[in-house]
Amino acid sequence: MLNYLRSWRALPASQLRMIAVLAGAVIVANIRQPYPEIAPLQHIPTILLMLAAPLLLRRWPMSGKAVGCVLAFFLLHTFAGRYTYSNVPYDAWVRALFGVSIDQTFGLVRNNFDRLVHLSFGLFAILPFAEAAHRYGRMARGSALFSAFLFVGAISALYEVFEWILTLILAPGMADDYNGQQGDMWDAQKDMAIAMFGGALVSLGMAVRMRRDPSSLRGS
Repeated sequence: MLNYLRSWRALPASQLRMIAVLAGAVIVANIRQPYPEIAPLQHIPTILLMLAAPLLLRRWPMSGKAVGCVLAFFLLHTFAGRYTYSNVPYDAWVRALFGVSIDQTFGLVRNNFDRLVHLSFGLFAILPFAEAAHRYGRMARGSALFSAFLFVGAISALYEVFEWILTLILAPGMADDYNGQQGDMWDAQKDMAIAMFGGALVSLGMAVRMRRDPSSLRGS
């Protein structure tokens, strides 16, 4: 316990604030929770990550930018998790504010907020993983970046397998709500593809930056 408390004290103030922001987001997301049966599946992993963060960051320190990427992804996940992803009322909000329907404009027939979160995983996971691979795996910068892209694809595939296993355990209604497949037989493949697309965009951008700034993966 003392070692755990020391880990909290050792964190930079900026990273403590990031964890506090995420903790506040989880609390707010569960106020008058509209889907209490599914909410634990969405938020418990985030809570476990917050509890483990001091130990992880003490053992493997990361730059503020890398931790910020992790924070950004989990904030978006926490927001989407409040509505089980499939029920985020983004279209109703946009129509109320601007009088325009996103779904009608782009011909969307399902709630696509989950696609945005999968895309954000690809966008936000590259820097933290590449930085860790370079600093602690002793990989060359290019190898670390390519490994980060492969990491996005691997984790995306493992998550879809996890969802499949979950459907075998949960009641059918709960499984459908958690998975957010919404009748799309290619949902898993599309989720993986859009995550890898986001990862590819960031990887290309970081590759260009590394050519200009060789120290860009060292962190701070």
